[in-house]
Amino acid sequence: MLGTIVNALSIVAGSLIGLFLKGGIPVSMGETISKGLGLCIIYIGMSGTMSTQNLLLVIFSLVIGAIIGELIDIDKRFAELGDFVEKKLNKNGESKIAEGFVNASLLFCVGSMAIVGSLQSGLEGNHETLFTKSVLDGITSIIFTSTMGIGVILSAVSVFIYQGAVTLLASSIKALLTDAIVAEMTAVGSLLILGIGLNMVGATKIKVANILPAVLIPFIYGMIMKIGIGM
Repeated sequence: MLGTIVNALSIVAGSLIGLFLKGGIPVSMGETISKGLGLCIIYIGMSGTMSTQNLLLVIFSLVIGAIIGELIDIDKRFAELGDFVEKKLNKNGESKIAEGFVNASLLFCVGSMAIVGSLQSGLEGNHETLFTKSVLDGITSIIFTSTMGIGVILSAVSVFIYQGAVTLLASSIKALLTDAIVAEMTAVGSLLILGIGLNMVGATKIKVANILPAVLIPFIYGMIMKIGIGM
């Protein structure tokens, strides 16, 4: 849970700083920092891929996961969720506090980095991705709070509950897995992290959300193998 706790606290800190900064930070500075963090995420992703001992399983996981993700179109579902909440917010004429809370919560929670980072945190105790996300969310909180007000700080609660739940779920699943399968899940997740980093630096536009099911394929494979051996 350490990564999630740090992430939530970074949003609180960023929001408090944003209250004292009228115009936030320059857009150009924010973009440069974001791309710098993107390079860090690429490094984290590349490092994690080295854990694999079964490259074929990783390849099949990505292919099968991408097929499932495209059929469901997870990326589109995320976008539709954001549009739905935004329309509801505008329709009801909510206060500035609610606007900041909802928009920030969607941005910080509805994304591939939140899911993959939480999975890594729960499965292997690796918080690097969530630490990097914490820096990014903290900077974004400064900008958001300076324009939308104190409501942004409440999104820290959403992040804590959402990412904490994914982390705890991943921890419970880990008890059912061998070290080898955890390593393959880590490798697949790291490739998705690499894709996120490439997107952040503008090198490509991968629909990482549509490949998220790939992380679970090694888990399913491990369960099938365990049942097969048990029989």
